[in-house]
Amino acid sequence: MDPLPRLGYGLGLRPVYYEEILSEKPAVDWFEIISENYMIPGGRPLAMLERVRADYPIVMHGVSMSLASTDPLDFDYLAALKALAERIEPAWVSDHLAWTGVRGVNLHDLLPIPYTAEALDHVVERILRVQDFLGRPLVVENPSTYVSFAESEMEEWEFVSAMTERADCMLLLDVNNVAVSAFNHGFDASRYIDAIAPSRVAQMHMAGFTDNETHRIDTHDQPVSEEVWSLYALARRRFGDVSAMIERDDNFPPFAELLAELQRMRDIDAALPAPEQRSRA
Repeated sequence: MDPLPRLGYGLGLRPVYYEEILSEKPAVDWFEIISENYMIPGGRPLAMLERVRADYPIVMHGVSMSLASTDPLDFDYLAALKALAERIEPAWVSDHLAWTGVRGVNLHDLLPIPYTAEALDHVVERILRVQDFLGRPLVVENPSTYVSFAESEMEEWEFVSAMTERADCMLLLDVNNVAVSAFNHGFDASRYIDAIAPSRVAQMHMAGFTDNETHRIDTHDQPVSEEVWSLYALARRRFGDVSAMIERDDNFPPFAELLAELQRMRDIDAALPAPEQRSRA
């Protein structure tokens, strides 16, 4: 598998910021789109995307592939996804380790799975088929979860590591998801980071969560927390200069606030030891 490009520092492309992005040409290295918002034959969203694409690299991030569902893969959906990829030529295509529905019903949520050998075989087989159909490697995001299964036979990071190796896919490491799930399930977030092979990480997500005291929810409607910034620094030490971005999906702040979070990411990275020193740490 050819290595994926290192894009630098990105943001999620959201309609509320279209005009500012197009008029100001902000210092953002790349943008990530929600694929399903643009899998249409025409209209304003696609027109705006093509204008942004003229100036910035684009990554496609889906929420409906339902990789872990027991339903057959939706090849009509995959054909529309492939057509969009051929149109905008993204740096890569990603989706989630989750299922979104069953028996043809889309629940519009990213639902968890038990971490068993049977589930691993199932997910790996589906990723291989998707990659073959798309003609490109798939980047798969680790979940944020709120329940666990008594049937699980391995830890999440063991499942994710085995999945990337066996399916020969890449990982979208969502640092906020690691922090959310670590709190909800009582595991050490740093142990998760340390268990992932650097060669398998193509991208990192940063976002904010909602703290409900007894549990956290991955809402993407808050600034990145100090805890997640600290975990980001740990991840950056381990995974090097992989592409990283800020997600915001609700409670949208002025665009300048997202640019400030992006700058904080750059500042953290600039303060880290040089790569040769990191390798000896």
